[in-house]
Amino acid sequence: MDLRTDYPFWLLDKGILGTYPSLEKDIATEVAIVGAGISGALIAWQLCKAGIRCVMVDRRHVGMGSTAATTGLLQYETDVPLVELSAKVGDKNAADSYLLCSKAIDELGMLSKKFHHAEFARRPSFQYASFKKDVSALKKEYTLRKALGLQLDWLDREDVKSLYGFHKEAGLLSKQGAEVNAYGLTHGILAACRKMGMEVYDHTNIETIRHQRNRVQLITTDQHRIHARKVIIACGYESGAWLPKRVDTLFTTYAIISEPVPEKMGWHQRSLIWETARPYLYLRSAGNHRIIIGGKDDDFSSAHKREEALPRKVKELEKAFSRLFPHIPFKTDFRWAGLFAGTKDGLPYIGQLPQRKHLYFALGFGGNGIVFSQIAATLLRDQLTGKKNRYADIFRFDR
Repeated sequence: MDLRTDYPFWLLDKGILGTYPSLEKDIATEVAIVGAGISGALIAWQLCKAGIRCVMVDRRHVGMGSTAATTGLLQYETDVPLVELSAKVGDKNAADSYLLCSKAIDELGMLSKKFHHAEFARRPSFQYASFKKDVSALKKEYTLRKALGLQLDWLDREDVKSLYGFHKEAGLLSKQGAEVNAYGLTHGILAACRKMGMEVYDHTNIETIRHQRNRVQLITTDQHRIHARKVIIACGYESGAWLPKRVDTLFTTYAIISEPVPEKMGWHQRSLIWETARPYLYLRSAGNHRIIIGGKDDDFSSAHKREEALPRKVKELEKAFSRLFPHIPFKTDFRWAGLFAGTKDGLPYIGQLPQRKHLYFALGFGGNGIVFSQIAATLLRDQLTGKKNRYADIFRFDR
């Protein structure tokens, strides 16, 4: 599957941070992790710290799939607002989901301190009402989140103008948010996991998974075998190959990053900014005084259509930014497009397939997939070490 267009910024900025061999022999391990992106890396960290022997494989170079294309926003808000999520999954599960996401940002912050290339930074998250009709729903959202103890403020029209310089009727300013270089964090984690004994093989494609009574056998395209007690599939949108039916819907999203702009960007504390409209526009600052803008999503996954649409989407994203910040000069330096997926309730799928007791999945689909991946890492660690986790049912496949 073609997950992205060429040359996302993170790859060009950081280059090749680590090299890994392809698998050239048969091996055995306790846990095999399929997918060497940010999801697989976070899971590997938790398992290695728990003393579980792991092997990781990926058909690409490490971090070269969706991880190299993510814009790296970390938010506790899912793509489905808390009000709507409560109606879909119940008040308690919805509340727990938002609180788990908030906790996951803190955990990612602590982990990122170990790795220079993670470039983790705390940022507020500002969501504005795209239209007047959105204000009422946004107010309900504010009330529900405050009741959970989440730290956020209601901004009226004058507040928005004062802090951000543009005219919107209202918005929510959440204290809890962050940004990260997922590509850099992935390489940092895997280098540390290798020191703890994990084997990592890239350019190693898993052709077949054979389920046996007490183990699983993975067979590569080159006919090498990995014998594992458990297997975790963490290869994002390509995980559907191992599922009996699709659990997600694929979309295309677009992103651009500016040339360096004047140091004073003109918005409050370099917030993450997004909106209530669907699909939503989102933006953040980046290193060297750059700005990242994303959105203008399409409901297709075709690589050809994605390439064809990209030049037009770049112009649309530039215009959207100029409407908000006409005083900030924006010239696109890098542009890319990639796949993302949504689920019926905006939540990830984490855990075992009911019919495959040795096969686990970490499917962090949605706009905050990195946060979901951190949740998956802790849940799967608990499941593989025999520890009961009271949140596991929220993300099960048969929910």
